[in-house]
Amino acid sequence: MAAPGRLWSQLLCAAWLLTAGGVLRAEVSVVDDAGTTLRLAQPAQRIVSLAPHLTETLFAAGAGEHVVGTVEYSNYPAAAAKIARVGGYSQIDLERVAALRPDLIIAWQSGNAAAHLDRLRALGLPIYISQPDRIEDVATEIERLGALAGSAAVANRAAASFRERLAGLQHSYGKRPPVRTFYQIWKQPLMTVGGKQIISDVIRLCGGDNVFGKLETMAPTVTVEAVIAANPEAIVASGMGESRPEWLDDWRRWTSITAVARGNLFFVPPDLIQRHTPRLLDGAESVCRQLETARSRRSAK
Repeated sequence: MAAPGRLWSQLLCAAWLLTAGGVLRAEVSVVDDAGTTLRLAQPAQRIVSLAPHLTETLFAAGAGEHVVGTVEYSNYPAAAAKIARVGGYSQIDLERVAALRPDLIIAWQSGNAAAHLDRLRALGLPIYISQPDRIEDVATEIERLGALAGSAAVANRAAASFRERLAGLQHSYGKRPPVRTFYQIWKQPLMTVGGKQIISDVIRLCGGDNVFGKLETMAPTVTVEAVIAANPEAIVASGMGESRPEWLDDWRRWTSITAVARGNLFFVPPDLIQRHTPRLLDGAESVCRQLETARSRRSAK
């Protein structure tokens, strides 16, 4: 029979393995946005992210130190610039991914090629599929990624903060008079967002009404004539960089559009509105203020 002191030491060691060391041993089970249950024998230590917004969200979830590979344009936070690249989100270098020996891949359902993901699965690599289409899904995603990476404490705090801030915006703008809004992604081809796209949810949050919200496609192509016929009260554009795209002002020639007549041509930096990350609420705040400006420009009755 073991001496009391030795037995106590063994119990302490076992307790440590179940707590501090247990972080690496506890099984993780998460349901992804495709409805698939992903099970890991232990939290992931080597993660490859296949989209810029997924990299950003991993950092927000406290898992940044475990990201060993990502794609081009993963530029936030600054630490993401030091991570090895595995191509672009639509052109993944599968050999580079495999060479990084990941124990988890975070993929973007509507952005990554299904064929690429199938080939990675064939290598036995576990894949979490992400597709947050509603603003509140961002908070859930933070929690899931934190669970997968063993950083749940950080992730849960970040998710709670996100939900609190979202609730504040819903309270401030949710019951404001509707503003018919056209959101422009690009000029040639002329692209907007359909009703299932998360930006459409931002417009709804701000009391807006997406004039192409009935379209099922995530990023449909439309015509100038269709925009004129829809007669939006506000036109919001993003573009590719941090500066206002010159083509936003091309609408000024169409003076019959209410948004043009009232000067409601607005810009939001794409990283704040087109990425499914915590910074989406920064973009939402900007859109909400812009639609409030549009309301203030209505003729007094």
